Amino acid sequence: MRRLSLNPGFEESAGTPVRPCDHPGCAAGGEFRAPKSRLQLNDYYWFCLEHIRTYNAAWNYYAGMNETQIEAEIRLDTVWQRPSWKLGDRHSPGHADRIRDYFGLFSDGQQNGRAYGRRHSNGEGEAARRALSAREQALAVFEIEPPFTPGRLKERYKTLVKLHHPDAHGGDRAAEEKLKIINQAYATLKASYFG
Repeated sequence: MRRLSLNPGFEESAGTPVRPCDHPGCAAGGEFRAPKSRLQLNDYYWFCLEHIRTYNAAWNYYAGMNETQIEAEIRLDTVWQRPSWKLGDRHSPGHADRIRDYFGLFSDGQQNGRAYGRRHSNGEGEAARRALSAREQALAVFEIEPPFTPGRLKERYKTLVKLHHPDAHGGDRAAEEKLKIINQAYATLKASYFG
């Protein structure tokens, strides 16, 4: 059976090695490559099968390095020879000044909030930039700042109920809705701080 050549213009001559083995005194063909040193990883010796096995068995990438150099090399290899940072260095408070923080997650939102307001000129301003949590909304309804005691919270609740009760406003629907909001805020604050 005749073997077809992929390159018809090139005929291989049987038995002629492409390159000789680089081991001194060896007449076999050098089919297998091996790096010359760890500093010349792209420069190769070419060996026959017998001599590549001998070379590989004796190869030591870290030859000539002390323990500190070996440790440094291993550490560089764990990050594929790329620069790295200590955990948290890039996410420190100083790092927040270098990012666009449209939602105010990393800063107080003053500078970035104005930039967001210019981009979203639908008049929503701060409310569009960041939705308040249920606890923050409840604190805004009660107009009270923590820390507070359960007694102080209950006292503020009673004051707001008397002020906004629908009976005090002649059955006004707006006062009834405001009372529902006050009751929900009271339940939220009790659960958040004392529940």
